[in-house]
Amino acid sequence: MALNPRILSWAGRTVWLVGASTGIGRATASRLHALGARVVVSARSQEALDRFVAEHPRSDAIALDATDREAMHDAAAHIVNVHGRIDLAVYCAGTYRAMRATDFDFDVAQQHVHVNYTGALVMLDAVLPHVLAQAKAGDPKLGAGHISLVSSVAGFRGLPQSLAYGPTKAALINLAETMYLDLQPLGVGVSLINPGFVETPLTAQNAFKMPALISPEAAAKAIVRGWEGGQFEIHFPKRFTLWLKGLRLLPYSLYFAAVRRSTGL
Repeated sequence: MALNPRILSWAGRTVWLVGASTGIGRATASRLHALGARVVVSARSQEALDRFVAEHPRSDAIALDATDREAMHDAAAHIVNVHGRIDLAVYCAGTYRAMRATDFDFDVAQQHVHVNYTGALVMLDAVLPHVLAQAKAGDPKLGAGHISLVSSVAGFRGLPQSLAYGPTKAALINLAETMYLDLQPLGVGVSLINPGFVETPLTAQNAFKMPALISPEAAAKAIVRGWEGGQFEIHFPKRFTLWLKGLRLLPYSLYFAAVRRSTGL
């Protein structure tokens, strides 16, 4: 069942991806460019963004720190001034370091909050006024626009080594659900992306064998299919994510036992 307006064509649509220098963000930006979207990529690394633009003619790049409120507002205004509107804004910036309570590091945990969650709020602060104006204008062809947040299956329930990362992703899940309730009646699309293990610089830190590991390009295909199909939650690969969804239904006594058996932690 489609919970969002389906995106049947990317031609002429302006897409802004924040956190697109590597991994899922970059692969998704590349796929959208191939499908005809006007792609704007943002990240801290100017060098990585310049490489993307060189490989994707007619794309645009705006280097910024996702937690810099003024820079995000300036970027959103620039995109609207140049392209007229923002059809899809995607927050895919993130940081990850394995952490357990026995090795708690406040500074690292706080960095996760800033990058993984506060940055998403900063993007919303910059984008929502433009998207709400588009909803009021009521463009019959392009619609109001769409906001998408990249969370993780690590946000479903508590997992070992996820003390810093998991809570920020759980916050994004709740944020997306709440935004949907507020914005869907206005015609604004809201989607939540919950990947399993994807081969990125962040997951390269993991010392364990990651089940159902997929490439960023496979992740990008699943994400774009989800947007095109009007999905609210886009999760993949299903052979892994459906198993984790099943674990969410267990009472704590069974859940904790299952996680310990599965991870050995």
